[in-house]
Amino acid sequence: MTLSMLYGEPRVITVGAEVLAEALDRQAVPQRRVDWRPPAPGVSAALAGMLAKVLADPRRERANATAVGRMLSARPMLSGVRPAREALGLEAGSFFHAGPPITWERASGPMRGALVGAMLFEGLAATPEEAAERLASGAGITLDSCHHHRTVGPMAGVVSPSMWMLEVTDAEHGGTAYCSLNEGLGKVLRYGAYGPEVIERLRWMGEVLGPVLAAALERCGPLDLRTLIAQALQMGDELHNRNRAATSLLVREIAPAVVEAAPGRAAEVLRFINGNDHFFLNAGMAAAKAAADAARGVPGSSLVVAMARNGTDFGIQVSGLGDRWFTGPAGVPDGLYLGGYGPDDANPDIGDSTITETTGLGGFAMAAAPAIVRFVGGEVADAVAATTSMYEITLAEHPAFQIPGLGFRGTPAGIDVALVARTGVLPVVNTGIAGRVAGTGQVGAGLVSPPAGVFTAALDALAAA
Repeated sequence: MTLSMLYGEPRVITVGAEVLAEALDRQAVPQRRVDWRPPAPGVSAALAGMLAKVLADPRRERANATAVGRMLSARPMLSGVRPAREALGLEAGSFFHAGPPITWERASGPMRGALVGAMLFEGLAATPEEAAERLASGAGITLDSCHHHRTVGPMAGVVSPSMWMLEVTDAEHGGTAYCSLNEGLGKVLRYGAYGPEVIERLRWMGEVLGPVLAAALERCGPLDLRTLIAQALQMGDELHNRNRAATSLLVREIAPAVVEAAPGRAAEVLRFINGNDHFFLNAGMAAAKAAADAARGVPGSSLVVAMARNGTDFGIQVSGLGDRWFTGPAGVPDGLYLGGYGPDDANPDIGDSTITETTGLGGFAMAAAPAIVRFVGGEVADAVAATTSMYEITLAEHPAFQIPGLGFRGTPAGIDVALVARTGVLPVVNTGIAGRVAGTGQVGAGLVSPPAGVFTAALDALAAA
């Protein structure tokens, strides 16, 4: 044995620090690299055991390569606009909402307000009081998570049968995802408002905006959202809280077809879209949902395929664990507040828009959007630091979504629950802040982190599997 070590070819395994591996590379010495490092300080022995078991799973490396490869190769195309009853099979009295499943009893103020507004919009109640009573009784009412139906919704995310949905198809993997149309700013349903102006706007969107966009897309054909997002990143958007460039690019693509399809309505439709810098957000969310869904269902994969909040809970889903949710308390974002509002007015984090971070956008791409710090707080250096820290917990860099300020490095994409547990680094989310009281609207914007327990719970389930 000693002689074989002296005279035979060495078989070298390198673990941990890269300095040894790099030195061997310079000497052309074959080696086998093992991706391992000690757990983060303070990690319990039980967690360390779970982590070791997951990292030792022989399926994991290949499973994660497959899952993240599907996510990054997705080609989401905006292919149509259709009513939810047609696209999703929604029936009267059925509503989808953002985040993990929740009941009326546990729903936050904004979620309750949005559900009341949806009841009024659908004509299922004559007054807010009647709507709330019916929702509380549950008679003839069905609530379910948008994510269970290939759908995402911003903030409260409530979807009802008469709402028109953006339809995004994945030209690479064949999946389909949906998101409602963006209502604009101010008093809107997604923040829990349900006054007459909210219902009137929703009716106009159903009677005018949705049909005109549908007709325009039939003329101009599917729009390549992957390319639009890539361009917008290089124009200063991060595609969660800043969508100004993406909205402008969308208007440029679709405006001629809108004029041709509905010359009598074109001005009001284009004026509405142009007056809302966040109009593209919903299309971007559906694109991200389509990409994340392509990565689902890979046995052994520890890739996160959904992060979502319902205003009470923050939940994640993992590729190798089916549709199971891992949930913890949603936190209140830390950021800048509008007018006289403050933290006491804020609702805990809410919405499906964290699907952007799940696929390498939003908080993960803040280095591409230095102006975002004027909206969520901090300095430009903080935006760069947020992005660079996310490379520690992700499996890849996006080949199309690149950041000019980082030498056109791809955005960090593909959150790995094992890497989160090993490093102690939590995903960075930048988000709007909803008022705690239904109908208050947006009270600010800032940054928030998921509860660490959702990742350790998922890790435990992976270890058990």
